[in-house]
Amino acid sequence: MTDAANWVERHAAAATAWDITPNQFVVAACGRLRPGTALDVGAGEGANAIWLAGRGWRVTALDREMVSVGRVQARSALLAHPVDAILADAINYRPRPGSFDLILLAYLDLPEPQWRRVLANCVPGLASGGTVLVVGHDASNLDSGWGGPSDPDLLTTPAHLAGLITNLGLEVRRAEVVRREVANDVGFHTALDHIVEAARPAT
Repeated sequence: MTDAANWVERHAAAATAWDITPNQFVVAACGRLRPGTALDVGAGEGANAIWLAGRGWRVTALDREMVSVGRVQARSALLAHPVDAILADAINYRPRPGSFDLILLAYLDLPEPQWRRVLANCVPGLASGGTVLVVGHDASNLDSGWGGPSDPDLLTTPAHLAGLITNLGLEVRRAEVVRREVANDVGFHTALDHIVEAARPAT
């Protein structure tokens, strides 16, 4: 067995202990889409990427942490849902133009200048008719919700994101605040997230 195969086997064995539940809003939005090529930016441990792969998407998942990339590789190998996991910084990554039918940006928690840069870099990678889906902690969560970042500079609103995306030539189809129930040892709390869904007009 090669060193690479040994590495995947060791990490896949540990993967059974990891939570592989995809985000509920990603499931609801992407479940309506026809599978194609997908880019998961800031994929973390890969729950969304692997769920997409299991539905027939050809997924590229990027994260800046080597540990996270390794876990995506291990999980996808264990579950036989191939994902191309790569080590890359979301802020600087530039996909090949027109190469993805779906670009997912979930819970990146970035300050304003970096959000502009990520969107400006990623949106050109969207194919004609493709979808950009942004899911994140909403600015209103700081005062009215539970959990999430405590730094207001890392929070934004769906209206603001929709404006940035519109300026990049996409058609915004949905931009709203949504409620997410979060369980802990003493019960449930309500987190306030946002969803922005946009598409490149088909040519």
